[in-house]
Amino acid sequence: MLEIGHLPERQRQRENFSFGDITWQPVDVDHSRWALNTAAIPFEPLAVISFGCRGHNLRCGDSSLAEPAQPEDNAGPSYISGSRKHKWSIWDCVASTPNIHGSRNQAVNLQQVFGIVYRKKPKLSSKYAYQTLFLDGKDSDVRIHALGRIWSLHKVFLCQSGFFAKMLKNTWKESHSHVVDLEIKNEDIDVSSLHFVFGSLYREEDLPIIPRRVLHVLAAACLLQVEHIIRQCNETMNNSITRETVCSYYTAAETYGLKSVKTRCFDWLLCNLMTHPNVELYKEIDIKLMYLLISSADLLVMRKEMDIYTTLKEWMFLCLNPSWKGPEKQILTNANNWLSKHMECIDDISFLESEEGLVFQPVFKKLRFQHIICDLSDTATLERDRLIPLEWLAPIYKQQWLALLQEQEHREIGPRIISEELEDCGMRCGTMISRDGDYSWKWSAFRFSFPISITFTNHSIIFRQSPQWRDGCCLKHIRNVVFKITLVCFDSNGKVTFSKTTGQKIVTFEQNEEQIVMKLDGIVLSFPLYIFFNFLFLSLGNKEHFANSVSTNVPFFADAEKAPEPNNPVYSTDFTFKLRIPNILK
Repeated sequence: MLEIGHLPERQRQRENFSFGDITWQPVDVDHSRWALNTAAIPFEPLAVISFGCRGHNLRCGDSSLAEPAQPEDNAGPSYISGSRKHKWSIWDCVASTPNIHGSRNQAVNLQQVFGIVYRKKPKLSSKYAYQTLFLDGKDSDVRIHALGRIWSLHKVFLCQSGFFAKMLKNTWKESHSHVVDLEIKNEDIDVSSLHFVFGSLYREEDLPIIPRRVLHVLAAACLLQVEHIIRQCNETMNNSITRETVCSYYTAAETYGLKSVKTRCFDWLLCNLMTHPNVELYKEIDIKLMYLLISSADLLVMRKEMDIYTTLKEWMFLCLNPSWKGPEKQILTNANNWLSKHMECIDDISFLESEEGLVFQPVFKKLRFQHIICDLSDTATLERDRLIPLEWLAPIYKQQWLALLQEQEHREIGPRIISEELEDCGMRCGTMISRDGDYSWKWSAFRFSFPISITFTNHSIIFRQSPQWRDGCCLKHIRNVVFKITLVCFDSNGKVTFSKTTGQKIVTFEQNEEQIVMKLDGIVLSFPLYIFFNFLFLSLGNKEHFANSVSTNVPFFADAEKAPEPNNPVYSTDFTFKLRIPNILK
């Protein structure tokens, strides 16, 4: 007697019922389980079959394949959340045709329902299915031809693949469906990756995927639409992001829609682009990705904004000279020499305006030049390189000149609220502490906008306003500063092992005041420790208002030859401003 499992509610009240010559009888008092009366069956009965079908409700006897279905309370397969092993009764394999439980005179061909008959075997183990059915191809009912290889497989297992479920939908019972030719154009898919994905359909447990093979397996799994392998690839990639894999993972995640992998790769690059520079890494970063990285307020910047310019110059050199090989420390020297020789053949325009440089313009436009030209040596480097178009710098010089006048007249107290300005135009800087101790820093931009020093101890980070002097008198000045501090530690693969941030905050300083902006008590710090800062000293809204209010008092000359002499009262006694940028330092 063959037990069939749970039957529909409407059949439970019957003492016996039958389809044609097949009779079913109850095996318990509440009529919840029924069994097949094998004595009246003219052919050898089928055994209860258990498939590792990974969450798919297979209706093998229909001319079409059923979509995945959720279990019902009174009928259907038993289902345990989190497990891919499903036990299917005969009722679950019967096609979802109308009146399937109707007329008693309706005949049911069980061999036709299953498609494949397993005689006298009560259960298919994963090991048996993989070795005997997949590797040996026993009882195969379909052959797959692809990449010069033939796989002898089984439709009941193949229908776990969304690709084959659709392909076999209209040819399940047709003789010509026993051979399927696949033309695969994706170069990432090879024989090994196809074999791995096909084999996974016959196993209940996941086989490990090594990082160097994961992109090939992912490509095959996405083609065949095998969801559990795609999820496994997603997990493997998230756990194996390194300097060697990050760019290829990012591209694959973008191609196949793995959002979590794409996000983790992007975050890894934000953290490592400048903290751990690498020649091969720079070569793999394309223009679109670099644009997104440089645009981000979360980019961890070592030293100051000028160092982002230097990084971009090195990256551009490697993009245009991919065959260059050498240590990271020699990139800048070679990039400067190459750019200098290249510019000897170009007159009157910058490199980014040349045919070779046009493609890099969007990336360099994301630099925050207002935090570069506040330093004399950095401004001289910009002029010497002739990399940046003059039209980009002219408005920045004007903006900073007006901001300097405003600062000297003490009409600027800084941003009054926290806004998106910190992310869009704030100053980005950072440093690395190799060992425990007390440290103090000042960046050049602080001399221009707001005299502030930063002190680090093992207990806290302190901002201190430095005194400002004019005509021998100490000036009293109240200033607001918006800031964000981020502490980070890395392992040898560039993975963040520790991270702490203040988030965006605003602080008000009075004369010579110091404030503790981040407490480190109770935190065990490891070294080297990276500290990154985002600052906003001037509000864009305030600058625009000030520019409009003084535009009639501070002339801005379109041509340096028409400008008054430096001793004109509109100029500061110690600062000469000319728009003709190539002559500004001469």
